[in-house]
Amino acid sequence: MTSFGRIVWAGVLLCGPAAAALGQTAVHASTAAVRAQDQTYEQLDLLVDVLNYIQENYVDESEPQKLIYGAASGMVRTLDAFSQFMEPGVHSEIKAETDGQFGGIGIRMVMRDDWLAVLTPMPGTPAYRAGLLPNDRLVEIGGETAKDLQVADAMDKLRGAPGTKVKIKIVRWPEAAPAAEDEGTEKEFELVRDNIKIESVQRRMLDSEAGYLRIIEFSAHTVADFHEAMRDLLGRGMKGLVLDLRHNPGGLLGAAVDVASSFLGPDKLVVYTQGRRPDSRQEFRSGRGAPYVDLPLIVLVNEESASGSEIIAGALQDQRRALLMGSRTFGKASVQSVIPLPDKSGLRLTVARYYTPNGRSIQRDEKKKTGGITPDISVAIPRDTSDKLFAQWELIYEPGKKPRSAIRKEDMARDEVLNRAQELIRARDLLGRIKGQDQ
Repeated sequence: MTSFGRIVWAGVLLCGPAAAALGQTAVHASTAAVRAQDQTYEQLDLLVDVLNYIQENYVDESEPQKLIYGAASGMVRTLDAFSQFMEPGVHSEIKAETDGQFGGIGIRMVMRDDWLAVLTPMPGTPAYRAGLLPNDRLVEIGGETAKDLQVADAMDKLRGAPGTKVKIKIVRWPEAAPAAEDEGTEKEFELVRDNIKIESVQRRMLDSEAGYLRIIEFSAHTVADFHEAMRDLLGRGMKGLVLDLRHNPGGLLGAAVDVASSFLGPDKLVVYTQGRRPDSRQEFRSGRGAPYVDLPLIVLVNEESASGSEIIAGALQDQRRALLMGSRTFGKASVQSVIPLPDKSGLRLTVARYYTPNGRSIQRDEKKKTGGITPDISVAIPRDTSDKLFAQWELIYEPGKKPRSAIRKEDMARDEVLNRAQELIRARDLLGRIKGQDQ
């Protein structure tokens, strides 16, 4: 814009009053932006004033970093339930979960009688090879007592760079439930940490023709594990699949999209995201390869199925590719970007929301009673039964024995949803909707 009121706007030369008016508008907009920026700096000055006042006058000496982390955490908490400021330790933990592997010894732990106990060693890990067994009590880690440690604290001590060593001491009883008077036998192990892969897929045959595949979460390894499991089930005669996404909290968007694409035809819309800006829409479509497009499919969901699992359920339902069974899903449709910060802390920030191919918002709105994915066939399961089912999915591994459930057979809950899905798979010839054809 010149002093003569001439301005080029979108390739059009404007002159005279029109240019003057537009120039005036631009000045007002610029002034408003500067004013808003000044207000932000004033508010930041307030934050600095509070920090200085605390450091100079609080009754005990305070750590500046702790105060700054607290301020950052509080700031992010005002946004939504899923945005999060992560201190370096938490950020590292989240990254390990997303990557699908971490350095450690390979055990799952629980609290039993106020002591840390091995729930199970994971196959092929240092703990498994060394001979740790379910119910071993951890009494020392790295020469320090484990008596007052919580599971998360113990995991922090056991994890580390692959190739490094850690010493642990356990107490082992001959029976699964030791008597109070038993002292047990102490054993010491020096373990070399290794890359521990997080198991994300479980599979088995329900009968001679019905396969079952459960995806626990969507990590960097999920797609490869999924295809390996599918090849195994097809090789064992699978003619129809029950895909279990119950209690799946989500994970990597790309992994969820790839799994859904495997059941869809080419160039099918799986999900799209929309942010604050009108031009921020991003679509995710299936590729040319869909190896399981003709496989009869039933998907199980419940109130703990969230994010990535809802993307799959919504896509397969909208594209009329699968039959959904269970209960309405959680309704988490927010897209988070994890932003690393200079001091190794991180910011997980909601930047968009997911929508199904038909434009349904997955985000739950309790006031409007919308969101989540409602299954085609609702099967109500009491919460305590659902919790029991989740617990009995945990497998226990012991050298020389077949994997078994963490719950004794006589205490197991009946999986009514899975049983009904298996019956429908057997009757697949009557269910044209799940045959995978375009309709």
